[in-house]
Amino acid sequence: MSTKAGLRPWLSATRCMRRSQLSALQHRRMYSLLSPDDWQLLQDRRIRFKMLVDLFSKHGSNVTRDNAFQPHHQLHRPLAPSEATLSALIAAGAHFGHAKSLLNPNFMPYAYGVRAGITIIDLDSTLPLLRRAANLTRAIVARDGTVVFVGTRPDLRAVVRKAAERIGPQAFHVGERWLPGTLTNKLQLFGSDVAKEQRVTPDLVIFLNPLANIHAIRECAIQHIPTIGIVDSNVDPRVVMYAIPANDESPRAAELIAGVLSIAGREGRVLRDREEQSKELRQSRYMRAQERGTTRYVADRD
Repeated sequence: MSTKAGLRPWLSATRCMRRSQLSALQHRRMYSLLSPDDWQLLQDRRIRFKMLVDLFSKHGSNVTRDNAFQPHHQLHRPLAPSEATLSALIAAGAHFGHAKSLLNPNFMPYAYGVRAGITIIDLDSTLPLLRRAANLTRAIVARDGTVVFVGTRPDLRAVVRKAAERIGPQAFHVGERWLPGTLTNKLQLFGSDVAKEQRVTPDLVIFLNPLANIHAIRECAIQHIPTIGIVDSNVDPRVVMYAIPANDESPRAAELIAGVLSIAGREGRVLRDREEQSKELRQSRYMRAQERGTTRYVADRD
């Protein structure tokens, strides 16, 4: 019995080799080019195969590794405001709220319904509000304003840091803890010289977890600073000036929203750079006209 058991793997391997050799011989006989007619037949088969591929490729999927959804794309390659879709929000889990018993009454306009005791957020309201916040961020950065991203949870520290780096020197981030009195007691916190010489008060503050930073929102309200915040179903949307109803406990949703806002801020910085370049060009033309003794000023022709 032991001899037969030892011969079985060898016999099975021999049979597989014989089958592969037979299939190779059949393939050679099928596609052997012995005459010009065989070559013409092969060319006809290739043409028909190419026609089938061209015909059915239009109806197939065009998903590749580059354009398919990947979880890390929201952090490193975020979407532009015009590219944000409902499917991207659903994939990030932005539609999951808290339990039905924790629903804030003022959140009812943004609630789609209840499923298995969990409040479902209406993403048809989230998407336009996200684009509105992106337009605000773009406009503020384009007018030389400063933006601060606030996310004090450990999983949000990389998100706010990446978002601030994406905009550039006009953006800052708070990832550890908002110090009380950062805005209302800035003379004591930063010093009188720093408070007078530098811009300590931001023009926009974006909160990724507003419920844990309610004291920071209160300081922004005292200083009349516009605020943007991700508002979940257990939060009153009126705590921030521009609310984005979404799941504030999902890191992917925070990455998506912060990425969209940071891309909008980067677009605003590009608009500001173009405006400065056109201003310098107009000024140089005016100076050249003054040197030539011409009083006529020709506007910039873009």
